[in-house]
Amino acid sequence: MSFAVYPKHESYTDSGIDWIGQVPSSWSVEPGRQCLYESKLKNIGMKESTVLSLSYGRVIVKDEDKLTGLVPESFETYQVVQPGDIIIRGTDLQNDMTSLRTGLARNTGIITSAYINLRPKAEIDPKFLHYLLHSYDVKKVFYALGSGLRQNLSYEDFKYLRLPIPNPEEQCAIAGFLDGKCAKIDEAVRIKEEQIKLLAERRQNLIQQAVTRGLNPDAPTKDSGIDWIGRIPAHWEVKRFKYLFEQSRLPVRPNDGVVTSFRDGQVTLRSNRRLEGFTEAIIEGGYQGIRVGQLVLNSMDAFEGAIGVSDSDGKCTPEYVICNPVQDGLSQYYFAFLLREMALAKFIQVICNAVRQRAVRIRFNNLAHRFMVVPTADEQEEIVSFINAVKEKIANAISIKEDQIAALKEYKTSLINAAVTGKIKVI
Repeated sequence: MSFAVYPKHESYTDSGIDWIGQVPSSWSVEPGRQCLYESKLKNIGMKESTVLSLSYGRVIVKDEDKLTGLVPESFETYQVVQPGDIIIRGTDLQNDMTSLRTGLARNTGIITSAYINLRPKAEIDPKFLHYLLHSYDVKKVFYALGSGLRQNLSYEDFKYLRLPIPNPEEQCAIAGFLDGKCAKIDEAVRIKEEQIKLLAERRQNLIQQAVTRGLNPDAPTKDSGIDWIGRIPAHWEVKRFKYLFEQSRLPVRPNDGVVTSFRDGQVTLRSNRRLEGFTEAIIEGGYQGIRVGQLVLNSMDAFEGAIGVSDSDGKCTPEYVICNPVQDGLSQYYFAFLLREMALAKFIQVICNAVRQRAVRIRFNNLAHRFMVVPTADEQEEIVSFINAVKEKIANAISIKEDQIAALKEYKTSLINAAVTGKIKVI
């Protein structure tokens, strides 16, 4: 994915804009006020009822079920948006330096007046200006413009923002070129995201089959008597959880680190992983001790798969249910996979009478009298080995797809930047 295949302009000149550098000699560099103005038309009298929102760099129609709490009268304070307007989220720059802050409106509607509504002037192609400001957005140029205690943007910041502008014909050509190329890249990304979804589903199906059916598809079966499982190999046992595991209540030792259970099933020292994406259980009392190899259920997040085997010694909140096997021949890892499948099948939610996932926390007593399927000790180990191999193989396949998606998105960003700054010639 190289830009060498695209022609260059005949000559270039310094734009005076540090991050852009040179632009085609035939282009001009204009202050924003020459290219756009601010529209502040309020929705007085409820002229429009379609509510819009800026999301991930796109101006979308907001779902009606997400308008909870808003009454029709409040929409009169919203501003009217026309197709071709460019919406800027200019608030709170210092707290969010990752989100995209610009989007091109494609629908007539209304949007909160907290946003800046920039309307291109007659000689400026809206799509070209959108792609250009998108490059400014991605390059984080806006963060040097904000003012005030919360570093908010206003139209004043855009009035004097220097913009490289080609003639109207070339603007239109650049916009059309990028529309076509970006659509192809977006479709390639969509396909790879769908492939990742299918790989994840395949992984889950293989794990579910392994923990509830075993690895021999030809083995005779019997009814397990467990609704969410159904038939199991005929030689497997069915036992109540309390005859397999007991609840652990170990003391905390000096210098014990905090162990956290994540929704992907990993149970490890918090320092071993990024903090993003985990929910810490509420501490209602003192910590409890936890040891390597213990079966762990996060009472709050077990519904979402936060069940696993600890890889660390340490301490954890009492919101974690810690279990030890009561006999030999029981694999904590097998039962962690089984319980995760139970959670993903929503059966844990059912036995806790939880209408909402956070309405009730799972306790040891919720599981104690529930029946579990019990393969032979050798089969448990074989199933765990099989699942780990499947997870590693599919994780590697997903990683390749994710790298490909990242490369496509990076190329798209670079292509947009090259086109709107004249580094490549599209006509």
